[in-house]
Amino acid sequence: MSMFGRDPWGGPLEINAADSATDDDRSRNLQDFDRAALSRPLDETQQSWLLGPTEKKKKKYVDLGCIIVSRKIFVWTVGTLLVSALLAGFITLIVKTVPRHHHSHARPDNYTLALHKALMFFNAQRSGKLPKHNNVSWRGNSCLKDGKSASSSISKDLVGGFYDAGDAIKFNFPQSFTITMLSWSVIEYSTKYEAAGELNHVKEIIKWGTDYFLKTFNHSADSISRMVAQVGAGDTSGGSTTPNDHYCWMRPEDIDYDRPVTECSSCSDLAAETAASLAAASIVFKDNKAYSQKLVHGAKTLFQFSRQQRGRYSAGSAEAAKFYNSTSYWDEFIWGGAWLYYATGNSSYLQLATTPGLGKHAGVFWGILDNSVLSWDNKLAGAALLLSRLRLFLSPGYPYEEMLRTFHNQTSITMCSYLPTFTTWNRTRGGLIQLNHGNPQPLQYVVNAAFLATLFSDYLDAADTPGWYCGPNFFSTDTLREFAKTQIDYILGKNPRKMSYIVGFGNHYPKHVHHRGASIPKNKIRYNCKGGWKLRDSSKPNPNTLVGALVAGPDKHDGFRDVRTNYNYTEPTLAGNAGLVAALVALSGEKSRTTIDKNTIFSAVPPMFPTPPPPPAPWKP
Repeated sequence: MSMFGRDPWGGPLEINAADSATDDDRSRNLQDFDRAALSRPLDETQQSWLLGPTEKKKKKYVDLGCIIVSRKIFVWTVGTLLVSALLAGFITLIVKTVPRHHHSHARPDNYTLALHKALMFFNAQRSGKLPKHNNVSWRGNSCLKDGKSASSSISKDLVGGFYDAGDAIKFNFPQSFTITMLSWSVIEYSTKYEAAGELNHVKEIIKWGTDYFLKTFNHSADSISRMVAQVGAGDTSGGSTTPNDHYCWMRPEDIDYDRPVTECSSCSDLAAETAASLAAASIVFKDNKAYSQKLVHGAKTLFQFSRQQRGRYSAGSAEAAKFYNSTSYWDEFIWGGAWLYYATGNSSYLQLATTPGLGKHAGVFWGILDNSVLSWDNKLAGAALLLSRLRLFLSPGYPYEEMLRTFHNQTSITMCSYLPTFTTWNRTRGGLIQLNHGNPQPLQYVVNAAFLATLFSDYLDAADTPGWYCGPNFFSTDTLREFAKTQIDYILGKNPRKMSYIVGFGNHYPKHVHHRGASIPKNKIRYNCKGGWKLRDSSKPNPNTLVGALVAGPDKHDGFRDVRTNYNYTEPTLAGNAGLVAALVALSGEKSRTTIDKNTIFSAVPPMFPTPPPPPAPWKP
């Protein structure tokens, strides 16, 4: 028997038939074996033999105790936090190691600083029930019975508005001019007011005025026959001892005497000026549609009344003739017509304002020097500039072009007259232009001229026009701005007396302002009509500072007497402060960064499609 005759494992070496099976058969047999093996569960040891060591799967989630989050999100979050911390630390290290350069905020210019104060004057002049945020500690509610006197037939509620000056009279003629001027300045320079943080303040002041004006006539009617011209009285001629707003020296809060109401039925100048103030204010409040439309309706009613019942308001009032006499109403027709055109877009108002006959009556063609001086009485210089604006930016052409060119030329002549190069106006040695021919109370005219000059300069800049001609000589817009600055700087203290003529501005300013409320202390003592006389005549400074008040100003020799009883030096007025505010906001800020608002005033004006001129007459041989 061969040594290989048996299988060493105990099996025979003979090849069975099954052993001769093909590879395919063996594969099938293995599959059958696999199925048979898997038909019963294997224990862990068997699984380890067959499968080898198992790989431990990574968990998809991280258990943080209170919540379970995705592992990917967790890793990204932790990584982001680490990178952010490293970056923050790196930036902090750089900031701490790099040398610091301290950049202090630019101090507001003097015009902006003075603007804040000049607006406060109007808070001190408020009549009626004061708002909680009036911010004048020595003022309180006053004259809450205005309109209830027997002399008032239009309205029994005339509470509100502003006191004119150092007294408690409400003269509606200069008061309406005041609101027109403030509104004009807001329309042109709203961005500058906003930059100074005074836009809401000045709009509140304007609305305080317009709310009162709406009480002075039947503003809901389409036509009227009367309106209120004045509340209070001040005539002391003939030695009258009747208590009134000039005879008595007492705080408005303590007034107990009767305050008569003056009405008028032929007062074209007053009605047209009040219409101008409401029309201009309607543009200021154009975002308040209901209120703006109320103002426009009132303006239309008043302007129609001014045209139908002709006459000067002061012709029928001895008091108006004495204190605020109006010389004409033709300039108010042009001024009011221009403002109503801008407020409504109705071309009939523009046609009226540019009527040659109206311009002739107003003195547009006369070359009168005083017509270049804007004031509460004469609006021609303002109206000419307002209509020049239309020509510069919209150029409506025929049939308005001829008169608009005339107004534009008149404005150019006015601006030429302001320049020191020409000797049109006298100047004091200190440089103050004498627009009222050396008469007292010059500053109210000076500030209006400074406003017009700066505004015209800004108009030309906005129209990409570098300047204008005075005869053959060309002057840049900077020349006008320089004129305005020298005049306002004089008022702020650059004058021979080194005195600021705005109360509360600078270190040296008038301390004896002619003003009842400012000169009487607010304490438990009530001074009656004559009881305040001793305070009026006192040489002591006012116990209350009338912040922002522009006093009447120096004389033609740059002299000034800080005496309470001399109103020609020390009394402020609404109209004067309105021009001051307008000039200050126009000059404030940097010229390169801020300019006028070209488009707001044209909001209601329809697109211009000029009518072609009529054809020439047929040729005749």
